[in-house]
Amino acid sequence: MDEETKKEIRKIALQNAFEHEGKTQDKIVLAKILGTKPEFRTRVKEISEEIKTIVSEINQLSFEEQRKEIEENFPDILIPKEKTEEREGLPPLKNAEYGKVITRFPPEPNGYPHIGHAKAAIINAEYAKMYGGKFILRMDDTNPEAERMEYHAAIKVGLDWLGIKFDVIKNTSDDMEIFYEKGIELINSGKAYVCTCKREDISENRRERIACKCSRGDIKQSNKGWEKMFSKFKPGDAIVRFRGDMKADNAVMRDPVLFRIIEEKHYTLGNKYRVWPSYDFAVAIEDSIDGVTHAFRSKEFELRKELIDAILDALNMRKPYQDFFSRLEFKGMPISKRILKPLIEEGKVSWYDDPRLPTLESLRRRGIKPEAIKKFILSLGLTKANTLAPFDALESFNRKFVDADSIRLFMVSKPKKLTIKKLPFSFVEIANHPIKNMGKRKINIDENFYISGEDVENMKGTQIRLLGLGNIKISKNNGELLGEFMEGESNSDIQKIQWIPQKDAHMIKILIPKQLFIDEKFNEDSLEELEVYTEPHYLELKDGEEIQFVRFGYCRKDSQNQAIFTHK
Repeated sequence: MDEETKKEIRKIALQNAFEHEGKTQDKIVLAKILGTKPEFRTRVKEISEEIKTIVSEINQLSFEEQRKEIEENFPDILIPKEKTEEREGLPPLKNAEYGKVITRFPPEPNGYPHIGHAKAAIINAEYAKMYGGKFILRMDDTNPEAERMEYHAAIKVGLDWLGIKFDVIKNTSDDMEIFYEKGIELINSGKAYVCTCKREDISENRRERIACKCSRGDIKQSNKGWEKMFSKFKPGDAIVRFRGDMKADNAVMRDPVLFRIIEEKHYTLGNKYRVWPSYDFAVAIEDSIDGVTHAFRSKEFELRKELIDAILDALNMRKPYQDFFSRLEFKGMPISKRILKPLIEEGKVSWYDDPRLPTLESLRRRGIKPEAIKKFILSLGLTKANTLAPFDALESFNRKFVDADSIRLFMVSKPKKLTIKKLPFSFVEIANHPIKNMGKRKINIDENFYISGEDVENMKGTQIRLLGLGNIKISKNNGELLGEFMEGESNSDIQKIQWIPQKDAHMIKILIPKQLFIDEKFNEDSLEELEVYTEPHYLELKDGEEIQFVRFGYCRKDSQNQAIFTHK
């Protein structure tokens, strides 16, 4: 191991020890070194041994001896960190010039977009905006087995809803001929070869780190194999592999696939092509030719950085700066298509817009605002730490956006009848919002009302106040209530409840989504249906409008007969 790496490890170990009463741990130092230098992930075994040695040495030093070594060799550790003002947005980009930054978002159209897609799109869009650069939407559509126009359209709809704008919109498949040119170039330079081994043999060889016989073939043999992939070979008969390093600790580098045969019909190109590039090859070429300066993707792709750089080096092509961020999903709301698709097929959830799901269609239908999603994602920053957020973290941002525009309506559940004698008026006017000027609504009334069964159960004394109407003295309570309007009464120290006029009461169903999975098991009670009565004004609202049902929570009108609970 080189001395520079040893020095970096010692610095991290000393700093951690200094911050923790003179003691550090090798696991902590390893995590920190891998976090600052991800290229060391392929050398974990070697580095771990060195870390154990250094940590043991440092833990045997006294606190004063540690401090003296820090002062002599790493004085910057002792410089107090200035408190930085909290800022909304992302940290500055490395090697970025204003006006020259180009980022991209390359979703694969193989499923409906979810909160994880939103994070990737927003981060890339925000950086392009921060630096006055360009932002590319590139549909990564080179696997016709899994991709559909339905998903392509859903991604576009989701991004439009998020309010994300693009400077360039393209498909990866637009550049198929370029991929072929680069593939031939790699074969002719001996940096790629055609492999006809069986799939299980290839997998075993990669596990055992053994090169196959095909890798020892000459360029002429690979050229012939390449030609046959376009005509004679069937799917699975042959692939093109990059000549990486079969001994590499990073398994991604063990002669990975560059091209394979797929005979499925492509959703836009039909049967025009049958030899398709792998994701790693396509993204490497596309990022380079599209001029992408900064390529961000979720951290499960971090080990692929080495391969993408190696492919571009082999082709003498420009390399973008690559960085990674953690995946984002909510607790109990998995984003994996492998988990969500069976739920739909088995009828456990209705569709991808089911309000229990983390898809963008679900979040929109539930009443989550795109502005809240953006604020929430930017608040997380560009961290690599696993992000399994509770849903109420997003709710807290959303509440700020929906509160100002949500009309307040009365709603009662488990209704009880209340008859009021001596009502002096036939209608009331109630403000639609307690603070914002959103007008008033007129509610026609007679002596017959509904109030909540829960309010009846909790009733104390003989007086109640109907919100916006006045004080009522209850004279009879035996399942149905009888009361009398108290003219001129100003006693406010009594129970305040909401109400609905019986004659115009409108029954709706409120869907209340709850956590979809508990302890990795599907929650059979994850969707509650509540039948309630609400005001006739509900019918005048447009589908999609936000409502705050008084003392219940925020909801979104889904239809004339159904609303969806958003959150408290």
